Amino acid sequence: MNAMTFDPFSELDRRVSGLTQLRTGPRAVPVDLLRDGDRYLLNADLPGVDPGSIDLDLDGNLLTIRAERTAADHEGAQWIAQERRSGSYVRQFTLGEGLDTEHISASYDNGVLSLVIPVSERAKPRKIQLTDASDQTSIVA
Repeated sequence: MNAMTFDPFSELDRRVSGLTQLRTGPRAVPVDLLRDGDRYLLNADLPGVDPGSIDLDLDGNLLTIRAERTAADHEGAQWIAQERRSGSYVRQFTLGEGLDTEHISASYDNGVLSLVIPVSERAKPRKIQLTDASDQTSIVA
């Protein structure tokens, strides 16, 4: 018998590649996601993004991260290289059952957005009480 682990992020978008740079729409946000005990930790790279432009939205079980990085304004300058992308960034996650979405917390520090997503109490592993059936008394109705 094989034990399967529960993955509430089964719809995690893993299509972040060099091809996203060729798109004209919003770019994907690169993330790291891990489970640490009774919580999930999601770290998203958003360097150079104004924290006021970050929008976190939870609609049902769909978590959306949006951010905007504005281009540097150097009017009259001649660009030699311009590799730092500006514009819109977006990433969406479908959260599975077993997460405590009421207590998600977020912080932004040094260009990294960090979310803590706790596991709900009912989804945490627990012991089940075993009773001895031979010690049970009969109830007569």
